[in-house]
Amino acid sequence: QMQLVESGGGLVQAGGSLRLSCAASGGTINSYFMGWFRQAPGQGREFVAAISWNGDTAYYADSVKGRFTITRDNAKNTVYLQMNSLVPEDTAVYYCAAGGGVGVRLMSAYYNWGQGTQVTVSS
Repeated sequence: QMQLVESGGGLVQAGGSLRLSCAASGGTINSYFMGWFRQAPGQGREFVAAISWNGDTAYYADSVKGRFTITRDNAKNTVYLQMNSLVPEDTAVYYCAAGGGVGVRLMSAYYNWGQGTQVTVSS
């Protein structure tokens, strides 16, 4: 079973940037769509971004479009989420996930999930 481990979270001021990483082990991400989701306190988990197997297509939630960029390096078995112009509303636990590519904005499309990394944006 492939395992996913997120890193790169932390505390940042509004307007700042963070780069999240999701490293896979026990398998390769090459054949998976990869996605990022987030869950704020007291709220459900929501889609943030996803990227196709070869990285040529990316999908974003409207709330992060133009500020966040998802990329992948299949050779390093790692997916990244570059987050710029952060706002307090971006505060959440961020999860990466591996999935099959059908309904990439839906949690049900993903088979493997990481444990999450906390991102806190102060005003």
